[in-house]
Amino acid sequence: MVTDTLSRVFAALADPTRRDMVARLSECDATASQLAEPYQMTLQAVYKHLRVLEDAGLVSRPQGQQPRPVRLEAHAFDLMDTWIERHRRRVEQRYRRLDAVLAETNGDEPHEHDQGDGHRSRPGGADHPDGS
Repeated sequence: MVTDTLSRVFAALADPTRRDMVARLSECDATASQLAEPYQMTLQAVYKHLRVLEDAGLVSRPQGQQPRPVRLEAHAFDLMDTWIERHRRRVEQRYRRLDAVLAETNGDEPHEHDQGDGHRSRPGGADHPDGS
């Protein structure tokens, strides 16, 4: 079920260490030992984090001898993106309707806060934590 998968993905990403691991893996594949380097934790603790990420479908490790590279799985990000965008569109539609009502009431143009790409401007957008 999609909701169960999404729940696992979002729960896995709720931990800052796992988010950091995902961010590092977005640059290149790495072994568990390489992922452990910046943390003051045992390799066993890193494997526990990796198991959570694997169970959520965010990363995979091929079968075979150690060391095995850990790699990100794009389909988990596609799933999150689809879910987020669906809800973003709904919220933006609500805001556009509200803008139109307010503009009609004030006699203004309805696209005052629209960026032209269908996304409303949001305060602090350039300062988003992921740099976008």
